[in-house]
Amino acid sequence: MGAGHDHGTGAASAVSLGSKHRNRLWIALGLSLTTMAVEALTAWLTGSLALLSDAAHVGTDAIGIGMALAAILAVRHASAASHRTYGFYRLEVLAALANTVLLFGVAVFVFVEAVKRFGDPPEVQSLPMILAATWALAANVSALFLLRSGAKESINLRGAYFEVLGDALSSIGVIVAAVIIQFTQWYYADAILACAVALFILPRAYRLGRDALRILLESAPTRMNIPAMERELKALPGVREVHDLHVWTLTSGMDAATVHLVAQEDTEHSEVLKEAKSLLNDGFHITHSTVQIEPDDDVSTCENPNW
Repeated sequence: MGAGHDHGTGAASAVSLGSKHRNRLWIALGLSLTTMAVEALTAWLTGSLALLSDAAHVGTDAIGIGMALAAILAVRHASAASHRTYGFYRLEVLAALANTVLLFGVAVFVFVEAVKRFGDPPEVQSLPMILAATWALAANVSALFLLRSGAKESINLRGAYFEVLGDALSSIGVIVAAVIIQFTQWYYADAILACAVALFILPRAYRLGRDALRILLESAPTRMNIPAMERELKALPGVREVHDLHVWTLTSGMDAATVHLVAQEDTEHSEVLKEAKSLLNDGFHITHSTVQIEPDDDVSTCENPNW
């Protein structure tokens, strides 16, 4: 005997997430693209590597937000028909992983270019730097407010949020470097700030990529205590044995589980199934589970698996 529980809950939550945050993401994307254009043009005019690195960072913000939008739109139009039994829910995770690669690439490029400038730092025009970085800071703060609530619900939105947060901090750094150059003509400040931005990006990219890879490798969520789950399932009335317990994340907010329970003799299987699903839902917040109940005398079902 096997069954699922609230099979539409994951899809509904994903669609709800898209409806809830889609408009804010579009606004944040517009802010990011405008800021990138302003900073890139100003960097070209002033010769500032710090401003160029910030523009590149904003570019990854825009790509990340764009991929989050694409993933949400894909989820809204996902269909479980034919061979896509899970629809397009994993697109969000793939987008987060692609974003990680982009972040690493930008960080390495900026760092290498900054190191080259330590030998002979070129002159940069500080006043346009200040103006462009101030605009970028205002745009980033606005985007942070737009993305803050969604960052608590989605790995991809969380990635976009932290990128914008990092860019807001780097914009402050650009302003500080520009002020130093304005009053001291110490042009090393530009290269130093560019290095700092690059080093700031790397650990955030690592964390985002780690979370995405955990999902793609179908590891159990870190918050899940799998041994405790197995113990509590085995402690249910009428359960003699627990095996083939698997827990994984399909995409943000969509955890799933499968498990086989061997029922004691003369136990009502429907009651065991009901209690097991209630435990997984209420105790571990797994709304999509498949529980197979096996009779106590059935020893052939799961013997000698091929994997």
